[in-house]
Amino acid sequence: MAEQRTADIVPGPGGVMTDEVGVITGDLTLRTEVEPDGALTLRVQYREAAEWYVVTGGRAHLADPADIDAVHAVAVGLLNRPEG
Repeated sequence: MAEQRTADIVPGPGGVMTDEVGVITGDLTLRTEVEPDGALTLRVQYREAAEWYVVTGGRAHLADPADIDAVHAVAVGLLNRPEG
């Protein structure tokens, strides 16, 4: 089972590019998932929506799945731009 971290974010004017639907903007939730084998995926959704979308470029492999907190913190820092 994947370990997960979530955070509510507001991206800057360019939004967040996703593989499935292109750019999404507005109030979003970011989810960082790491499988036991280290496969990492970043996903976003409109807050409280049912659908999740893979962040373009948001797949990687972690040598140590315990690094999920650090990766999640960096992803939030990069994508959360409420001031623009």
